[in-house]
Amino acid sequence: MPEGQVALALAELRAALEVGLARIDGQLALLVQRSDQTDKAVEELEERVSALEKTRWPLPTVAVLASITAVVLTVVSLAR
Repeated sequence: MPEGQVALALAELRAALEVGLARIDGQLALLVQRSDQTDKAVEELEERVSALEKTRWPLPTVAVLASITAVVLTVVSLAR
């Protein structure tokens, strides 16, 4: 194989490699961007869940209040 053809083949190989690496770099950048967006969405979701947890009534408290209400209504109806 003449030197000119070897040099041409090497140049084509280098160009193909550069194109492939550029494509990989672009895909990695896109993955990093999506990962950042996902991290932000997860963080916002965690904040929303925390806010909901702080404002909800615990189930045992609701059960106690319902029981007390039932007892009071029973006593009131028996007193009549």
